[in-house]
Amino acid sequence: VYLLFQALRQISQRTISTASRRQFENRISENQKLFQEDNGLPVHLKGGAKDSLLYRTTTGLTVCGAIYAFYYLLVSSMPKKPN
Repeated sequence: VYLLFQALRQISQRTISTASRRQFENRISENQKLFQEDNGLPVHLKGGAKDSLLYRTTTGLTVCGAIYAFYYLLVSSMPKKPN
């Protein structure tokens, strides 16, 4: 019984580690082709629509934050009106 258990454990470990290794290598190869392709896009946008959405959201939040900061800088620099 012990030998059977040990043999099954070795087989399952080989199968899992080999399958995950193959899958990981294939993804790296595909990503290398994608990111090395000369299509005129910057590297941070080559991932597709998800990267583009993330970039535009980050840019929009940065612009809104800068406008907000400049607005409050302007408001705080004005003298208060006497009552």
